[in-house]
Amino acid sequence: MYRLFRFQSQIKNGFPQIVLIDKPHLLKTANFSNIPESIQTKILIKTKQFKRNAKRFSEVVQVTNSVTSQSKVKVKHLKPNQVQKMVACKKPLAMFPKTEKSNDCSNKLSIRTISNIKKNSLKEALLDDIDEMNEDQISLLKDTEFLQTITMTENDIENKYAPGHLKGEQDIYNSIELPKSKDKLSKRERNRNIAVKNKLELKEAVKQLNIKGREKSLNQTLLAYIDLCVCCGFLNRGLAALNHYCYKSVSNKVSLKITDIRIFTCLMHGFASKGNYEKLKEIWSLLELSQTKPNIQAYAAAFECLVNKKEPCSSDILRGLYNQFLSDGFTLNNLFENCIYIGNQREQVLKAVQLLDPSFEPHLSIENIYYSCPLLDHLNSQKSTFKCPAEGLFDEKNILECARKQLESEMSTIVKVQSVDNNSTPSQKVLDYRNKLEDLQEKWKETIRNAIARELESIRAQHNCLKSYRNVNIYPYLRVLNTEQYVDIIIQEVRKLAEGSETFSPTVNLLYRNLANQVRLRYQIKYKKNTKILEKMKAVYTDYCSWYINSQNYDSQNTRQQWQQLVHKYKGIGADIEQDDKQWPSTVLNSVGKFLYNIIIKDIKIDVNIMKDHIEEEHLLPAFYTVFRGQCQHVKQEIKPHPVLSKLYQLSEPNDLIFDVTMIPMLSPPVPWTSINSGGYIAAKADLIRLPQQAILQWHRLEQTPKQELYPALDALNQLASIPWNINKPVLDVVLQVFRSGGSSKLDIPKPVSAFPSPQPILQSMSKDERSRLYKERAILKRQKAEMFSLWCDALYRLSLANHFCGKTFWLPHNMDFRGRVYPCPPHLNHLGSDMARSLLCFAKGEPLGSNGLNWLKIHCVNLTGLKKRNSVKERLQYAEEILPDILNSAHNPLGGNMWWAESENPWQTLACCIEISHALQLENPENFISHFPVHQDGSCNGLQHYAALGKDFAGAVSVNLTPSDIPQDVYSCVAAMVERERSKDAANDVVIAKYLDGFVRRKVIKQTVMTTVYGVTRFGARLQIAKQLKDIDSFPKDKVWSASTYLVSKTFESLREMFTSTKEIQDWFTECARVISQSCGQSVEWITPLGLPVVQPYNRRNKCYDYSKKSSVKMGEHFILDMYDRPNVMKQKNAFPPNFIHSLDSSHMMLTSLHCERAGITYVSVHDCFWTHPNSVEIMGKICREQFVALHNEPILENLSNFMINKYELSNYDITNDTQDMLNVFQQLPKKGDFKLNNVLDSVYFFS
Repeated sequence: MYRLFRFQSQIKNGFPQIVLIDKPHLLKTANFSNIPESIQTKILIKTKQFKRNAKRFSEVVQVTNSVTSQSKVKVKHLKPNQVQKMVACKKPLAMFPKTEKSNDCSNKLSIRTISNIKKNSLKEALLDDIDEMNEDQISLLKDTEFLQTITMTENDIENKYAPGHLKGEQDIYNSIELPKSKDKLSKRERNRNIAVKNKLELKEAVKQLNIKGREKSLNQTLLAYIDLCVCCGFLNRGLAALNHYCYKSVSNKVSLKITDIRIFTCLMHGFASKGNYEKLKEIWSLLELSQTKPNIQAYAAAFECLVNKKEPCSSDILRGLYNQFLSDGFTLNNLFENCIYIGNQREQVLKAVQLLDPSFEPHLSIENIYYSCPLLDHLNSQKSTFKCPAEGLFDEKNILECARKQLESEMSTIVKVQSVDNNSTPSQKVLDYRNKLEDLQEKWKETIRNAIARELESIRAQHNCLKSYRNVNIYPYLRVLNTEQYVDIIIQEVRKLAEGSETFSPTVNLLYRNLANQVRLRYQIKYKKNTKILEKMKAVYTDYCSWYINSQNYDSQNTRQQWQQLVHKYKGIGADIEQDDKQWPSTVLNSVGKFLYNIIIKDIKIDVNIMKDHIEEEHLLPAFYTVFRGQCQHVKQEIKPHPVLSKLYQLSEPNDLIFDVTMIPMLSPPVPWTSINSGGYIAAKADLIRLPQQAILQWHRLEQTPKQELYPALDALNQLASIPWNINKPVLDVVLQVFRSGGSSKLDIPKPVSAFPSPQPILQSMSKDERSRLYKERAILKRQKAEMFSLWCDALYRLSLANHFCGKTFWLPHNMDFRGRVYPCPPHLNHLGSDMARSLLCFAKGEPLGSNGLNWLKIHCVNLTGLKKRNSVKERLQYAEEILPDILNSAHNPLGGNMWWAESENPWQTLACCIEISHALQLENPENFISHFPVHQDGSCNGLQHYAALGKDFAGAVSVNLTPSDIPQDVYSCVAAMVERERSKDAANDVVIAKYLDGFVRRKVIKQTVMTTVYGVTRFGARLQIAKQLKDIDSFPKDKVWSASTYLVSKTFESLREMFTSTKEIQDWFTECARVISQSCGQSVEWITPLGLPVVQPYNRRNKCYDYSKKSSVKMGEHFILDMYDRPNVMKQKNAFPPNFIHSLDSSHMMLTSLHCERAGITYVSVHDCFWTHPNSVEIMGKICREQFVALHNEPILENLSNFMINKYELSNYDITNDTQDMLNVFQQLPKKGDFKLNNVLDSVYFFS
């Protein structure tokens, strides 16, 4: 017999509740849950409650003579004829038993223990006064036994019971038996079951990724926090936080673990410096509690602590520590070879060791400084050939004085540069506005001081009330600098905001991070100063500068090797120069930036009547406010200044600009890169790789890579950074004259915003169409003004810096992007900019022109005009002789003559070359002229050159000048000719659009499409490119642009496939490999360049967007996004792989050329695929360039990539299944190659020309 009830699931107090429906008078409820009671309380308190959708169930009570059983099944509706089916699918309620409690809690404290801790700890007041902390570095909490440093109550305990009874979602699903049936499942049902299983597996994989990401981010956040606590002297605050997180990590199996041992050793060294051995033992206990084995750094801290104790060190304790040290497999010498020290830690550890063995002296071996790359093995055996790039420019005294000035600039973190905008004497009105602004800033400074004190007091009060000091919080980050430094940072940010664009502002999160980075930069410099790292750096850098100027007296082969030898020389004393980089996570940067910006928004006021002389009444309003702008489908919050404030800054006409020290060139040689954390500036921090904040996977790969394998890339950066520069003063004078005269559209010098006409007023008498037209014109004018203002500011910064460095010698430190492409660190004044930017720079060290130098200057001048691209070198030189009068006229009278240079493709570089030729011809013997001018050699569509070499395409190789020829081949003209050939055929066959295109298939029309083919341009993108070119042709019918562009795209791609037979196959193979890796393997695409640099594509799908604006002002977020634990963005991964891989190859070619040019003793710099050198060394550089291209492509690049992917994803070790076999097939299906002989490149004059 069956008795049927119907009931409905409801939610009460956050848990399901069964309400019987059929018999209201028998209404009863039953609460049930699979969640332990210890966690239920936590959920009720912390979890936001959501209304669940009502679910109906049917309950069956089966009664027989001997047994009564009860079961339930979920249904939407129930009919009598479905009862039997329901019975067949019933699930016994016993499947969901109430969870039993368990008190078997290993590594946990009982409730009674915690209560006792509370009672004892409440007797000890929490001393949170900063002055007392600075007086006594360990007075935050009084010394107590282990775990008495924090106060806890019963409510502080989470998850009191052992978590073994918890089951994941996958386990629950697995425990439910599927209904059995005599009939086999249909194919549709089997597919459904497989899909459900795959979905569950994916969900579980994503869940595990999320857990790992949260754990990694927590460790990084805690490491930065502990480091700050130690630096500020808040040692017990750091210990309280470590206790808190260690307890949480062991109290529950699903809690996040503390796995980074640097967190423990950092705090150990903090207490060791105070000789507090009891606290160090507590940390050691936490280390063991976290099931982490002590490393050599932990033992170093212990030895240091024993020596620093106030009472004499016990020999028994020291001997016991030593025995444990030996049992863990360490030797005494490991303490000095494998540890990183600051301050006097090394000396203190040595004292402890010599108490054990008085005769001990550390033996420090120098690290391997030679290459392990097969392409560079031959350089290891060469004798020293380093030639100082600044030879003859300085003596030792002068270079050391420049180094002193550079270090002073870095210590101040900012540099003031006089603006070139206004060179006239300011009027009295301007001076009045400046005085008002100065008075206003003084009032703001006092306001900011008070606001900071108020907010810090508020945080201290919350700490005492909420015990939030146990969590990572913002407090130490606001005490790491003195108040005046925070005031200066905010005042500089106020000026930056007030002088910003009227139409654009970065988003608030970007503003937060940029402002917090100012705090971080100052902290890093303060840290280096306090820990005596800077003292050691000054000693090493002084010796390095002396070597740099007198390198002929030493045997080092390059700057890196010399720096490593000098570091080894000083390694036995003091702090280590190279330290672990403890990055501030994005959560920290956003929290610190938000704190400071809250002061800007809430406290800084302006009198809106300040500009009105006749009104004395003060009317204060916020100086800044927030606005929300729509960007595509999103709304972005931005911060804007009050219009009165913007006008005040504008009318005061500031006569200086402020730059961060890392944004401008250096006055002395950059520090050579010797590892991923050491190089660039002397005291300031520079990043080796330019990556987004969340992209840490490539950093992880770099850390795993042996330093020796990174030497080629690091040495290329060092070589480029070692070249000193000067400002080309004659060109700068002309550019400044044009800039101050209002700019020039023809010469690409931006005009000031004041040059734009005022918009036509809109009158009520106008018609609707007229008003609509004027509104559109106003919108266009507003956009144009905003664009021009941006360009004008860029030119102002560049020219002001050029004027500031005019007459000085400077250097450009370099770093690279994730593919290995190289860039100068200073963004405004460098040789990678526009035509005008490049014309301003020349080599500081000059070289005689020699026999062919003048000819190369003339050829280069013609190359810059773009007039003779299809002509031979001989014909270009002949043309230069013909136009020599125009060249000299341009040099002697740039703005008043015939201005021949202004018609060039690159007018400013052409003018610079004209001036150099003119100066050379003034000498009786031009061969003796000392030239500082860089001559360029450009690759011929360099991306296609690499594709042709990879695929051994003969036809493609010919078209991109990989083969010898009398005249240069132009790939764009070749493709245009092939397209025209096909168009002619179609026109003969009466294809209408082909007839319309007669005479319009030009080189310029298809050039951009051909150029971007190597970068994976789509058909749609190529159609837009060609349509834009056709629209610019006045005689082409506008109504045929779209159909014509569609036709030309098809013909262009067909012609490229015909010319580069294997290029498309290689691109397709790259794309398919990337799809398999990112989609099937669920990982980002990685590879290693031929020079050993690991590359990871940083394109991922964000699993979660963190809203930093909702975090409290006290407790910061502990978790942030990390790309290594996110799912890859399949579309971006596969589309970006072909161009990124080619970019990594052209970077490898550039680096090889750089290293061999340095060994040849010639000057060399690069702009990606454009190489620069002195006129007298063009032939040498060209020969090296060709040789290294051949050497690079003689390597089995595609085969190595295939093997790397097979080994990386462990396909060789798999039990081969259908899926893994498919992946293996993709990786092994290498594109077929042609019969082109690479050695032909050695004789190609126009390979780079």
